[in-house]
Formats: sequence, C-alpha cells, structure tokens
Amino acid sequence: MEAPAAGQAAGIYRWCLIGMLWCVCFMNYADRQAIFSIFPLLRSDLSLTDIQLGVVASSFMWMYALAGPLAGWFSDRVSPRTVILGALAFWSATTAATALCHSFGVLVFFRTLGGLGEAFYFPAAMALIGMYHGTRTRSRAMALHQSSVYAGTIGGGAMSAYIAQDHGWRLSFVWFGAIGLLLMIVLALCVRKPPAAALATETAPDQTFIRGVCDVLSRGRVITLISVFIGANFVAVVFLTWLPTFLFTKFHLSLAKAGFSSTAYLQMASVTGVLLGGVLADRFAGARPGGRQLIQAVGLLCGVPFLFITGHSLTMAGLITGMIGFGFFKGMYDANIWASLYDVIPVERRGVAAGTMNSLGWLGGGFAPILIAAAAARFGLSACLSATSVIYLLLAVVMLVLVRSMRKTETA
Repeated sequence: MEAPAAGQAAGIYRWCLIGMLWCVCFMNYADRQAIFSIFPLLRSDLSLTDIQLGVVASSFMWMYALAGPLAGWFSDRVSPRTVILGALAFWSATTAATALCHSFGVLVFFRTLGGLGEAFYFPAAMALIGMYHGTRTRSRAMALHQSSVYAGTIGGGAMSAYIAQDHGWRLSFVWFGAIGLLLMIVLALCVRKPPAAALATETAPDQTFIRGVCDVLSRGRVITLISVFIGANFVAVVFLTWLPTFLFTKFHLSLAKAGFSSTAYLQMASVTGVLLGGVLADRFAGARPGGRQLIQAVGLLCGVPFLFITGHSLTMAGLITGMIGFGFFKGMYDANIWASLYDVIPVERRGVAAGTMNSLGWLGGGFAPILIAAAAARFGLSACLSATSVIYLLLAVVMLVLVRSMRKTETA
C-alpha cells in the first residue's frame, strides 16, 4: 500500500518538498565535512595527534550510529516535519558552539552532540519523501535529494578551508551554524504538515522501539542491504576524512586547494552518477525484480579500478581521474540506498528501517578514521586508499547474489 494521499501529495509540491529537503541535507553534510578540511590547523592549534583527529571524526559517527535506530523509531511516531526542523536547529547550534573548543575533550564533546542532532534528519526525511513519492518516482526523488549530500560535502570542505585559511578555523563553524539556524526559520514557514492520511498509514500503533528494530533485523534481504551499506560507508568515510590531508601532504596543496580538490571532483561526479542511477533504477525496477539492486551492484563493481587509481596515482591528473570515476559510480550505488531498502520493507517500518540501516552503516564507518590512521603509519596512506578497492569488489559480488535471489523468488 502506498502512502501518498490523493490531492495534497500530488502535483508540484512533492517536488518543491525535495528542493527544501535538499537545502537541509546540504547543511547536514556541510556541517559534518567542514572539520576534515581543517585537520592540519587543529593538529597544530590544539596539539593533536593523527589518532586523536581520528577519534574526533569517529566520535561524531559513533553517536550518529547509536542514535540512528531511536531516531528512526521516533520518526515513525512523530510528524517528520517536526523532527526535521528540530534536528536542524539542534545541530546548527552545536556546530556554531564548536568554535568555543580549546581542548581535545571539548572538541570530541561537541562533535558527539553534532552526531546526535544529525542522526534524526535522514530517517525523518526518508519517511516524509515516502509519503509523497510512490514506486514510480521514488528513486528519482531520493536521487535528487541524495545529490545534496555531494553538494554539501563540497560546500563544507571547500568553504571551511577558505574561511579558515584567512580568518582561522573557528569562524567557519560560526558561519555554518548561523546559516543552518536561518534555514530552519525559513523552512518552518514553507514546509507543510504531512497529510493526516499519510501519517496514519506510516504510523504503526503497536510498534514499540524494540519490536520495530527486531522486525527489521529479522529480514534477510534487509540484512544484506545493511551489510553492503556498512562496507560502502566505510570506504566513503575513509575518503571524506583523510583525502584532504592526503592532498595537503603528498601533493603539497594549500589548505584551501586541498579542501576543494578533495571534495569537488569526487562529489560533482557523484551528482551525475546519482541522477543517472535514479532514472535507471526506476526504469529497471518496473521491468524486473531486483532492478534497483542491480544498478547498485554495477556502481560498486565499476568503481573498483578507480579506487585503486586514486591511492596509487603519482600525478594530480591521475588522481583526479580516479576521483571522478569513483565518484560517478559511487553515485549510482548511493542513488538507491533507501529506495532499495523500501522495496523489501513494509511501509509502516520505513522510519525504523532507515534509522537502523543508517545507524549500523555509520557505526561501521566510524572505525574508518582511526583504523586508517593506524594503518597509514605502517603502510602509508596511498596504500590504504587503494586497498579500499578490495572492499568494493566484495560488496559488488554480494549485491549480485542478492539480485539473483530476488529474481528466483519472483519466478518461483
């Protein structure tokens, strides 16, 4: 049964909603990415080691992960509009407050609070999009929304580096926090309350938090999609966290150029990949079982050689080629993360399923900054970046097995 209510959910507003959520998601990722581009300044200003910088990055992700299932369950029971606006206000205020940090412990504390606030956005946003977009437009709607992830990553990485280079790293957090609070006020006036019929369909009266999570984790295909997401997110976090520092140290770029180059090429290519992946997935999903999952598998498999090139390239031209190729095919996978999940989960479990998947994905990804920092001390950062291609290859095989099982079940 599809959630959209006739009349209110139809028409131009459902696409305007995607545009408004795009802006929120942009800030969600800009705020979390901003800190990675200024790692060299934090290292010197606060006298931090690479392992401590890894802990700073991981503290956000671990809290984000731990709060995910609760955030998803909460989004199934409370209006997602309320959750989105409240989360935006909380994490924006926390981002601005990060400018007050003068020690490692305080920095970890505020990054942890930021992870708590941002954890509530994605489950609520996915639930709200699901209310207005059915199976015929879901991949395209979620792909358009997903493009904000890449734009926000570029914006956060580049803007924080440019501001920090000329005015110090504290001012960048103040700016991002202020913009987020202003956006919250604007959206409070523009985002409609969801239709009552949609809320009634999305909310399961007997759904307790534990029952919802257990039901999600009892489904084999959901477990497979979550496992693949954990691996893909691990690889993504490696690049988000350490690629700016990699460019700063290996290619001797300025802080601003490293912050821009480490995000722009990869993320801009991902925008193209995510839009193409959304269109192809909607077409394939209507024609055959496992169509969305097949597009994800293709993205993972084709990204393997570009991951290897990115770490081993000795020239900027080769590095850019690797980043563009990896970014494009990563986008094809990302376009269908949530749409593929919705194909195998009942509508009343969407919020808690998205929250659980997001939680476990970032829990696994949260180990990436520390593990790579430790491994790079022994093998070098170049080798560690290239080694992530093996992870992508294994994930592609798992997705192809899932596609085959879905087709067999349909024809049985």
